Amino acid sequence: MVHNLVFATNNMHKLREIQEILGSEFHILSLQDLGIETDIPETADTLEGNASQKARFIYTMTGKNCFADDTGLEIEALNGRPGVFSARYAGVGCNFNDNIEKILKELDGIENRRACFRCVFSLIIEGNEHQFVGRVDGKITTVRAGKDGFGYDPVFVPDGYSQSFAQMPPYLKNGISHRGRAAAKMGKWLNSAHAK
Repeated sequence: MVHNLVFATNNMHKLREIQEILGSEFHILSLQDLGIETDIPETADTLEGNASQKARFIYTMTGKNCFADDTGLEIEALNGRPGVFSARYAGVGCNFNDNIEKILKELDGIENRRACFRCVFSLIIEGNEHQFVGRVDGKITTVRAGKDGFGYDPVFVPDGYSQSFAQMPPYLKNGISHRGRAAAKMGKWLNSAHAK
């Protein structure tokens, strides 16, 4: 039996990643699939708060089992920035090229380039909320590398690897990424819950 789950996003990269991780037992629907074009609020000051806010908003609107994520890049030398502001770090209307330019400028000449990606999934099943957190540590490069991935992937190299996320094939990135780790935890929980 295939279970439908609504993912509170229209980001096709994320949808593809999650569908690959959760496998064929789950059919992931986007907001677009449901005809939802409303702006979803993201006003919390933590990743956990934003993920919860987005998931509850969609669950209240649709009554369907759903999940939402919030992801942040946290850089040691920038006191954890951009963090919860990762998607709009360079300002309103910016894109990820602008965001990458801003962090590379801010880190110019700084030796400590330690950073981590954190991802929080908030899953709501029959009104009950469950959160799953994934984290990957690494460093910010001085120049972009790679054409795959999205967001900050061209400037993030995870510990134990010499390639940026944007240089890795999807199967490798999904296996070690923050989103992959959080999604794997969520998938494990979903599979055990449905197996009962």
